[in-house]
Amino acid sequence: MSEVNAYAAHADDKPLEPLTIDRRSPRPDDVAIEILYCGVCHSDLHFAKNDWGLTRYPVVPGHEIVGRVTSVGDDVTRFKVGDVVGVGCMVDSCRTCSACQDDVEQYCLNGFTMTYGSDDRQDGTMTQGGYAESIVVSEPFVLTMPEGIDLPSAAPILCAGITTYSPLRHYGVKKGHKVGVIGMGGLGHMGVKLAKALGAEVTVFTRSDAKVEEAKRHGADHVVVSSDEAQMKAVAETYDFMLDTVPVQHDINPYLATLKYDGTHIMVGLMDPIEPAVQGANLIFKRRVLAGSLIGGIAETQELLDFCAEHNITCDVEMIDMQNINEAFERMKKGDVHYRFVIDMKSLKN
Repeated sequence: MSEVNAYAAHADDKPLEPLTIDRRSPRPDDVAIEILYCGVCHSDLHFAKNDWGLTRYPVVPGHEIVGRVTSVGDDVTRFKVGDVVGVGCMVDSCRTCSACQDDVEQYCLNGFTMTYGSDDRQDGTMTQGGYAESIVVSEPFVLTMPEGIDLPSAAPILCAGITTYSPLRHYGVKKGHKVGVIGMGGLGHMGVKLAKALGAEVTVFTRSDAKVEEAKRHGADHVVVSSDEAQMKAVAETYDFMLDTVPVQHDINPYLATLKYDGTHIMVGLMDPIEPAVQGANLIFKRRVLAGSLIGGIAETQELLDFCAEHNITCDVEMIDMQNINEAFERMKKGDVHYRFVIDMKSLKN
């Protein structure tokens, strides 16, 4: 066991503060990793503030981790000291249920082990995340960072990227499809890049005129200002898929009306009840599907990293020092980030 420096939330009404935590000595199947970069996800903020009622304190957030291997257990075969690796939202699962056998560990029937805030399946200690100098993770949940990928901007791919890629792949988005992306934040801008790389014609839906040129700069073929009824009416029954990245309650009925028959509206951002209510007629009369999607499994996340390296896809990031995390959280609340903060973890050593 070793002591490492970290930043942790100690209560829902207090800022993150330094904390020394214990990392276990590597088990036979473990990979010990020095953390180089860690993305800042909106889930980190929710967890720090106990918005979902799941938090136990103190907790070290961070599940978009890029680092370098410092040691490996005796049974590890895929990694060696010096390798550059990634760790996303999961560090374990039951590994035996049907979901795990199907490589969708995110839907583990017994619940996957989160990178922070979960009970370790072997020793019962609470997992602590990537706002720290290092982490120790079981080999099957460690990812290979492809050669040539930009490491700081690759960190958010492990959450924001896979959250948008997984449903696009699952529903078979390809050349010839028309895809709408609702929202132009951390998830939305990745959804645009990935859908375009898969060959789709992409339209961004935004409530802000100010986002029109911004969306086009990121590759959107078209932009619809959703608060403009005329623009929404003009795209009725147009799209095969709608990727909804908005994390707050919003009326999805106008967006359902833009789908063709057999179109699919995929929710990836909203964890709360859908309000106002979904009108059944919007689904029934066009055989439309309202779906949800979480992150992706480990194999799919590796596929995504390789895909991003091949297509030169990165997340737009703003680098910060660990000491500025509370300011970053406040800016996230205001939507003042384009599009993801990433912590340079060498700042934790200063």
